[in-house]
Amino acid sequence: MTQETEQGSRWENFKERLKNTYRLVVMNDETFEEVSSYRLSLLNVYVLLSSLFVVMAIVVFLLIAATPLKKYLPGYGSVQQDKEVRELYQQMDEMEKELANHRRYSENFRKILVGDVETEKEIPQEEEEKLDTIAEIPRAAILDQLQREAARSDVGSEPQEGRASNLSPRDVPLEQMYFTPPLRGTVSAGYAPETDHYGIDVLAPKNTPVQAAMDGYVFLSDWTLETGNTIGIQHTNNTITFYKHNSSLLKPAGSYVKAGEAVAIIGNTGTLSNGPHLHFELWYKGKSVDPTGYIEFE
Repeated sequence: MTQETEQGSRWENFKERLKNTYRLVVMNDETFEEVSSYRLSLLNVYVLLSSLFVVMAIVVFLLIAATPLKKYLPGYGSVQQDKEVRELYQQMDEMEKELANHRRYSENFRKILVGDVETEKEIPQEEEEKLDTIAEIPRAAILDQLQREAARSDVGSEPQEGRASNLSPRDVPLEQMYFTPPLRGTVSAGYAPETDHYGIDVLAPKNTPVQAAMDGYVFLSDWTLETGNTIGIQHTNNTITFYKHNSSLLKPAGSYVKAGEAVAIIGNTGTLSNGPHLHFELWYKGKSVDPTGYIEFE
């Protein structure tokens, strides 16, 4: 009973002390002049300090919850667990795979142009694997078929009538091949390989369809900085045609087209174009030739 009474009296004394008021005086140390004074109590000081602590806690919580600062605090997950970073890593991985596929495709196409083809037995096993992207599978199949045709066509035939020939039984000279004019129009710029102009420029009305010169596979259907929208078609007898500066492309890579079938629309795209026209190139066995010697455009 005595202890409870002492504890009660102590609590009462503590409450009384909280209510007692004090004066905080700020004085000049040299003149003892009173500069300012404040009336305080222990209760007011306690409430003020508690309020400041609560406000600071709220501010810190908002900074952590509403700003990226939480990424730098332990316990909020690593960088690999962040959704945006994972998506960026995935996109970068897909771009690296696509770049590798394009490099392989470009190398195969270069070999076709220069005649440096491989037979089926010489192709490494790893190159027969399917490409990762679905869009590249038809293109790889076409390149494989073209390589086999080029390898077979490189086999020389027997000399005929005492004269050596470098044509295989399936080869046909350009003079004996029939080409459909890509379009009818005025030839504004001729074939000039000495100035890196490996084709001819043909003028035609706006929205004129560009036609395939022969049957073949579209191995290139894309946009480049210099030639704009460009179509490339692989034909038989190691013959390739290019159609450049189009306003739009009508056939995707991997398509099989017939002679006279529309593959693009004439246009004025690319940095090397200064007006609506078609830049047409004809390549035979890896070398460019003058198309006007085999096709009538006007």
